[in-house]
Amino acid sequence: MSRIAYVNGRYIPQHQAGVSIDDRGYQFGDGVYEVVTIINGRMADEDWHLDRLEFSLGELVIAMPMSRAALKIVIRNIIRMNGISTGLIYFQVTRGVMRRDHAFPALMKPQLVMTAKTMKFPGPDSARPVKVITVPDQRWRRRDIKTTQLLPNCLAKTKAVEAGAYEAWMVDDDGYVTEGSSSNAWIVTKEGELITRPTTYDILSGITRKTVMAIAAERNLKIVERAFTPEEAIAGAEAFMTSASSIVTPIGLINDSPVADGEAGPVAMALRHAYFDHVGKNAAE
Repeated sequence: MSRIAYVNGRYIPQHQAGVSIDDRGYQFGDGVYEVVTIINGRMADEDWHLDRLEFSLGELVIAMPMSRAALKIVIRNIIRMNGISTGLIYFQVTRGVMRRDHAFPALMKPQLVMTAKTMKFPGPDSARPVKVITVPDQRWRRRDIKTTQLLPNCLAKTKAVEAGAYEAWMVDDDGYVTEGSSSNAWIVTKEGELITRPTTYDILSGITRKTVMAIAAERNLKIVERAFTPEEAIAGAEAFMTSASSIVTPIGLINDSPVADGEAGPVAMALRHAYFDHVGKNAAE
């Protein structure tokens, strides 16, 4: 059965879906997107994702394509039409369609595309530690906006795959980790502190990151938002990443150097297990 996509008011087979060649998302990467985890038919932190969508659109002065209530209906329709129980839903809003020009008029009709796919996540207790490499962070300065302009991220991820790694940690000019190409970066110190970079313009405010911070606080784990180097991560007790697709994934190797014993650490695995519990109790249907 063909997957069903939503494109500007129409539900159509995904292999027939398309956008105008004059869409500014295609021409300039002039748009934003969100990816929401679905586990057992329930969406993780849907409202936080929609909050971030509205923030990103506001920062780029792009209008919402429809009301929030209407968007929720489309999301549920796409999940139902594609029979998604566990997977991801992707939605993208671009500024609109016009003859190619760098400057754009104040009022344009935004374009909305939505797709969903089944994806099998390793269970809460079965995630294996992965390898990350480090690469220079070459992105623009407004990384807090979830823009579709992801070329530096794609180049970083491709380097990781070519090196036999799962993810690439991007490192700023001062030698500090900003985040992964598609994830937020964390370490656990030998003193048991959870360290992750603060949410400034330097990183995307990940929704899974936000959830994990809330879960950690509920368990009275000490969280410190500050920058850290790859060397500190290697010398620490644990390292892990968070994202909609990786959830909480332990890191065993950084540039071929093991983190502690190279195995999945107890803090990361406890947080992963708690995340699955959180989705089961609090996610939207």
